[in-house]
Amino acid sequence: MVDAVRGSGAVGSNGAGEIFQILRDGHARTKAELATLTGLARSTVSGRVDTLLAAGLLRSAGEAVSTGGRPPARVAFNPSAGVVLAVDLGATHATIAVADLAASILTSNTHPLDIADGPEAVLDAVISEGAALLEQEGIAASHVVGVGIGVPGPVEHSTGRPTNPPIMPGWDRFDVPHYVQRTFDVPVLVDNDVNILALGEQALSWPGVADLIFVKVSTGIGAGIISGGTLQRGAQGSAGDMGHVQVPYSHDSPRPPGDQRDLEAVASGTAIAADLRAQGIDAAGSADVVALVRAGHQAAITATRQAGREVGEVLATVVNMLNPSVIVIGGSVARAGEHLLAGVREVVYRRSIPLATQHLGIVQSQADETAGVLGAAIMVTQQVLSPAAVELRAARA
Repeated sequence: MVDAVRGSGAVGSNGAGEIFQILRDGHARTKAELATLTGLARSTVSGRVDTLLAAGLLRSAGEAVSTGGRPPARVAFNPSAGVVLAVDLGATHATIAVADLAASILTSNTHPLDIADGPEAVLDAVISEGAALLEQEGIAASHVVGVGIGVPGPVEHSTGRPTNPPIMPGWDRFDVPHYVQRTFDVPVLVDNDVNILALGEQALSWPGVADLIFVKVSTGIGAGIISGGTLQRGAQGSAGDMGHVQVPYSHDSPRPPGDQRDLEAVASGTAIAADLRAQGIDAAGSADVVALVRAGHQAAITATRQAGREVGEVLATVVNMLNPSVIVIGGSVARAGEHLLAGVREVVYRRSIPLATQHLGIVQSQADETAGVLGAAIMVTQQVLSPAAVELRAARA
């Protein structure tokens, strides 16, 4: 799968790395076609294409139709030139996958795992599982070009260190990249799980959409923001932390006017379950809430729809500020069906300006359990196949 959030700006550039960006769409081209696209001399293009072939990033792709004389050779992106280990860590599970350089998932496995076991135990299990998947596919560890990891907490993306993650005891400021690089000496990128889910959701369901917000409503609440085709992390990596935004008061809400709790405290799966327990209903967490809603329990349905309205109160401001084309609602609570979405839509369409909602879609996530690892793979390929990284690899070749 081609990186869905990569910019297209390759035409008119000079280096091998920029020429390579043109070919990442998977279409085979001749050197003459590349010369026309870039405006470079054929001899210059030929030399740089030969360098990319030597680096393994391009492959021969047969011959084009001849217009007289010898048919010209075509070249194409070689996604088999390396693989990425992609990891999606949740509070109680881990999905590990091997992807090629086009971010296509070659194999994956999901299994129970407690994030509270701490970084060493969790990462050791992840590394072991990744090595087993590589062996299963007959891929040498030396073929790995990068590792991408999503974690359920705030991350300083520039360092890959989780920062005060509430459900990850022992992980605060832990140097995840350094620990993983003891086994895989390649770039290791770490991000919040909602960000990689946004990348994966866009690639799977909305590849043509440049402005998308993915909202995860689960034990916590967070958002991944893709604006202008680029994932927005902010200055320190905390962009999209909706869960800690104080919910604006609405006269429609059953909450009292003085309630100053943040969104996570009133609308997460944990909060909904607490509300139901206060009514004498047995609900320990998100899974119980979903089960009750699916069983048609009226109090659970009412609480879930109200949680959607509270999410909508915060999202209405986000819509006015960022003007997305699509808002995707995911996470465990969203699996309860349309009730959460109905609450979100009710408020967002009423409180946002008409121009911002004129063509806005608010939809439920359709992605499966591989969306997170797909996003992690895309995150890595964005870096290891960037023009500068390709130039470096080509120079080494």
